[in-house]
Amino acid sequence: MRVEETAVPGAYVITPEQIRDDRGNFYESLRADELERVLGYPFVPRQINYSVSRRGTLRGIHSVSTPPGQAKYVTCVRGALRDIVVDLRVGSPAFGRHAVVELDAESGRCVYVPEGVGHGFLALADDTCISYVVSSAYVPGTQVHIQPLDPELALPWGFSEPPVMSAKDAGAPTLAEARTAGILTPWHLDGRVPAGVGA
Repeated sequence: MRVEETAVPGAYVITPEQIRDDRGNFYESLRADELERVLGYPFVPRQINYSVSRRGTLRGIHSVSTPPGQAKYVTCVRGALRDIVVDLRVGSPAFGRHAVVELDAESGRCVYVPEGVGHGFLALADDTCISYVVSSAYVPGTQVHIQPLDPELALPWGFSEPPVMSAKDAGAPTLAEARTAGILTPWHLDGRVPAGVGA
């Protein structure tokens, strides 16, 4: 697999090498040893989530406060989507910067999202299914939501008609409001957030 860092430090795009024959294809979606070699620390899955969306659905920008923090390994297992990660780590040299990649079931391309970085996507096809392999189990009250249409972020969603959004996402705070509220994760020079360190 090919692993490439994005414009957001610590966030990576992983492209698997596919073996094709007359039966179809085979590829490794996640190799923990290879990911750990690149990251310099282990990624231990604690929960796997799926969401299914109709075309034009916008979900995000989502993160999890620290503690507990949550890294994500994101894959499109059906359909296609425009995936965006945003650096929400206060003090990061890339704070507010984003990276965009299109994920689809055919390519098997994945995105690794480190703790403190926000994630969202726009479904480009009906019945698009996304898989999240995450490093911590769900803890009520720790979710961080940032307004995906925040003019300060100016994220290139590329929709041609108003997206379908949840009330929670539509009413989420802007990046500036979230920073003022103290709900964002702090940046650390090694790119990781030590366990037990809050915003």
